Amino acid sequence: MYKGGRIIAFAALFCLAVLSPFIVNLANAAPAPEASLDTPAINALSQKECVADAAYMRDSHMQLLDEWRNDVVRTGSRECEGASGQVYEKSLDGTCLECHSNREEFCDSCHDYAGVQPYCWECHDTAAS
Repeated sequence: MYKGGRIIAFAALFCLAVLSPFIVNLANAAPAPEASLDTPAINALSQKECVADAAYMRDSHMQLLDEWRNDVVRTGSRECEGASGQVYEKSLDGTCLECHSNREEFCDSCHDYAGVQPYCWECHDTAAS
């Protein structure tokens, strides 16, 4: 084998070795969990509406909660107006978890899937609920 062929073979093997964890993960990927909206509070609502639309909440709920925490702690601002004009309390316990009371099914299943450990539960201990 000539020198150029060995270099190409080495480069191919190197790329395969470097990419192998990604290839294995793609082959073993589990489907994303579907968050359960089946709670007594949500079922009792005549109009099922959240603080923001589902796509935004799925992607950016942590930024929203950080913003709420900063507003409440730093400026005392405790109310938020939703897209529909409804006013909500800036509260994980009083607003979010009031409807989404199934933490294990709603919060934990997605966080476990994504491999994240949110620090919300350090203060908002809802393990008993």
